[in-house]
Order: sequence, then C-alpha cells, then structure tokens
Amino acid sequence: MTIARVESRVHRSAFSYGAGAASQGGNLRLRSMDTLLVRVETADGLVGFGEGFGFTLVDTTRDAVERLVAPACLGQGEADIPALTRMLARRFHNFGRNGPVSYAISAIDIALWDITAQRAGRPLHALLGGAGRDRVAAYASLLRYDDPDAVARNVREAVRRGYRAIKLHEVSLDGIRAARAAAPDDIPLMLDINCAWDTLDQARAFCRAVAGMNVRWVEEPTWPPEDHAAMAALRAEGHAISAGENLSNVHDFRRLLDTGAVDVAQPSVTKHGGVSALREVAAMARDAGIAVVPHSPYFGPGLLATLHFLAAVPDPEPIEIYFADLEAPPYGDALAVSDGFISVPTAPGLGLTPSW
Repeated sequence: MTIARVESRVHRSAFSYGAGAASQGGNLRLRSMDTLLVRVETADGLVGFGEGFGFTLVDTTRDAVERLVAPACLGQGEADIPALTRMLARRFHNFGRNGPVSYAISAIDIALWDITAQRAGRPLHALLGGAGRDRVAAYASLLRYDDPDAVARNVREAVRRGYRAIKLHEVSLDGIRAARAAAPDDIPLMLDINCAWDTLDQARAFCRAVAGMNVRWVEEPTWPPEDHAAMAALRAEGHAISAGENLSNVHDFRRLLDTGAVDVAQPSVTKHGGVSALREVAAMARDAGIAVVPHSPYFGPGLLATLHFLAAVPDPEPIEIYFADLEAPPYGDALAVSDGFISVPTAPGLGLTPSW
C-alpha cells in the first residue's frame, strides 16, 4: 500500500517536576511538555503514529514535517521502511544531517513501523525480536535542579515510586553527593553531564570525584559531543562512559563504536531515524560488545516505540522516563510506571493511540 496522508499536531501539557515555581523547567526552561505527534494513513485506511523530537523545538520540527518530509512521502510505498527512510535522508541531506529534518523523518519511520505491525496483526516488539518481555524496568531521569535539597527530595520520591536506577543532570558535586546520600547504596546513578567540561582534564577530575558512588555511567562528559577521543581516554582509565543522543545518524554511531569511546550507546528513536535506526545501531553495538540504552525523555509514540524495542532485544536494559508529572500525558495513564516497571502493550502495532 502507499502513503495517502500525513498530518501533525502538537500535544501540549502542563507538568510539574518537584522544584519551585521560580526554577520551573529545569535547565531547559520548559514551560510545558510538548509532544509532536505525526499521523500517517495508508491508501487502505491503516493509521500509524510517530513522534519527532520536540521540547522547545517542537514547532520547528513540525514545520519540517509539513513543508518538506510529508509531501515527499505521499504516494510512496510503506512496505520497505528502511529504504524509504534512507531515501528521505538522502533527499534532504542538504538541510542538515541532524536537527528538525532528521527528527521529522524519524517520526515517519516510527509511524510506518506501527502500521507494519498492525498489518501483521502483532505488537511491534514481536516483529523486532524474540525476547517478548511483558514489562520493562524504568529509570527515573531527573531534570536539573541546581539545588542539593531539591535533588535529594526528588531522588527520595523516585525511590518511593519504585525506581531502581536514577539519572541526574547535575554538574555540581554537591548535588550528586546529595543524590547518593538520598538513595540506597544498591541503586545506581547515571550522570548526564550534557557536555559540561571543555577539557579532558576537567572531565577526568569529575570522573575521579564520583568514583565509588555506584555510578553506572558518565554521559557526554566533554564538549563537543563528537570528541570521541576524550571519551575513549576516560574509558581507558576505567570510567564507564555513555553517549549518542547528540550524534547525527547511524554512521556517526559506527565511528563512536570504532573509536572505543563508550560502554553504552544511546540512540534516540525520535532523532536518528526512528525504529529502523535503533535496529541498525543495536546490531553494530552487539557486534562491538556494547550495551544499548536508548535516549527517550519523551512521552509520545517515541517512548512507546522505545518500550517495544527494549521488550524485544536479547539483553534487558531499562527505559528512560523523564521524571516530570504531566497533567495530560499523550496516552493517559497507559504508560505509567508501576513499582519501577512499565507494561508493554500487546495490541497490534504500537498498541496504543495517543490523544489526537
């Protein structure tokens, strides 16, 4: 069948995340949690949903969908999804190999995988692999608070809700020490530094300072995010390193793995080319003996597609859940974390329909 229609909408929700009103939105200064929903319909009436990376860029990504990517999809066959995704990437590469155009293409890819699984009458995870998990462990990904008291308070709340791993976005050692003191010793911390350090020596000092705190990984420690040599040097010194969300595409992941820069690769289904890209990165990482824990701080079809991916792969890994309470999540309470886990839908396709 061919693609007959592509539409997009922004799902916007107020949210809270355990900090005072003066610091609402953390380091991203978010005033609402925005999800770009993309609806793809085939000529025979099947409908799938995807998501392009958004946050404060959501309107720009939507513009890329409406102006560039959607018109190029109309009339295209939907059976060979990776081929269509590659065609779109080559057609629009002059507009950038990362950013809104790539995010728009990712949304189309996710929606087409939703349609393909529906056409097969199976949940998406059944098409992606044989693990067949009915639930996936979740880790709480806290926003940045820049306040040790707020860090400790939210860590305790995450533990109370059943999370058994916690990611921080703090750079200050005071905040990280507060988190470690607030969490039981057996709960690992993941430290997303957001490329805070300009030099290898700064990153090295930080990694040494957090050694012994049960840190599973230090994420993107240096600027720029493409500084694979710095990450490889830190890893060679025994520090566990993760990266990937700010790479441009699958080809960049190959270079990341070839340089031995990471213990954990972090592709994003809404950034790097959808489900097709997740599968490619996972295959490369498996050959390299590297874990894959996707980047997924969102609440729409991107989160749901990542959930299916993690339910299918051989090695169990947790799914990233942004620790923010939305007033109106795209799927209501269907993806709520219960005792540290999220249940995997079993209906055909992604298995859920977002608020449209």
